[in-house]
Amino acid sequence: MAFREDPSRRAAGGETEWLTLGQAARFLGVAQSTIRKWSDQGRVPAFYTPGGHRRYRRVDLEHFLDRSGPGGKGRPGPLVLLVDDDERVRELVRVNLEFEGYTVREAGSAEEGMTAIEEAKPELILLDVMMPHVDGWEMLRRVQENYGVGSIPVVMFSGKVNEQTQAEAEARGARGFVGKPFDLQQLIDQTKQIIPT
Repeated sequence: MAFREDPSRRAAGGETEWLTLGQAARFLGVAQSTIRKWSDQGRVPAFYTPGGHRRYRRVDLEHFLDRSGPGGKGRPGPLVLLVDDDERVRELVRVNLEFEGYTVREAGSAEEGMTAIEEAKPELILLDVMMPHVDGWEMLRRVQENYGVGSIPVVMFSGKVNEQTQAEAEARGARGFVGKPFDLQQLIDQTKQIIPT
């Protein structure tokens, strides 16, 4: 039997309560692959048509946003401080980490980052190496000097992806290293390994 919409199952305003994968992804502001993964993990309920297509109830997506999205009402997740002078990179990383259940605070420079740590000590710092004025290496040194080596785990980013930079990050006490432009899933996976939600 083909999937048929029950006319009684309509949201207020006449909009259908059931959304396709593409509509659900747009509703949440994420890629289709992301919502597929969340469905597979059981975080977002999905229903399947006899043809195997996923359908999502709008009310389930709204509940998911209430729990997990920016400004969600659920228990706040681990605090991650993201320090990068590129605003677009910060927004991309922040949105994806927030949907994974993390609380993310942004800083556009090392100085802003150090101030943010004083105001609320994060459980993880994601730190760009190449920034104007004070670079990521110097901020890493200051964090270790002020709070102790390893007291706040740090994952470094760099546009230069080579074994030497990765080895330098490890030698300086960073817990991880990701090249830029980075694999967002790799970044999320590293974050989860260091501080699970």
